[in-house]
Amino acid sequence: MIINAENLILGRLASYAAKKALLGEKIEIVNCENVVITGSKQEIFQEYKSKIARGNVFKGPYFPRRADMIVRRTIRGMLPRKKARGREAYQNIKCYIGLPENLKNQNFISLDNANVNKLRSLKFVYIKDMSKMYGK
Repeated sequence: MIINAENLILGRLASYAAKKALLGEKIEIVNCENVVITGSKQEIFQEYKSKIARGNVFKGPYFPRRADMIVRRTIRGMLPRKKARGREAYQNIKCYIGLPENLKNQNFISLDNANVNKLRSLKFVYIKDMSKMYGK
């Protein structure tokens, strides 16, 4: 299953992908840099900055700065990763920035209930803006 993540809300996308991965499906998510996090820009940036600053540089916990890894980490939080079925489900998830060459001629799924157009407010931030500000 290939999901086009353009203009999708991060939490709803992650919960859908986690459920499908637990059922044994292989999930590939493209255009991860265009995923949206809802809320005010200042609060999102402040919370993300505090997550990056946590822990020891050598021991962790580590929080990703690249857009595709942020999406994958969010999905990991919705899986029982300390159990065998959660680890297997996490291995079935792949996230990409942009559209890779080997997936160009495939059919994509877009989640209608997770689209940013369904929001009532206009307060949201693209992950690519967060990545640009704090990392790679």
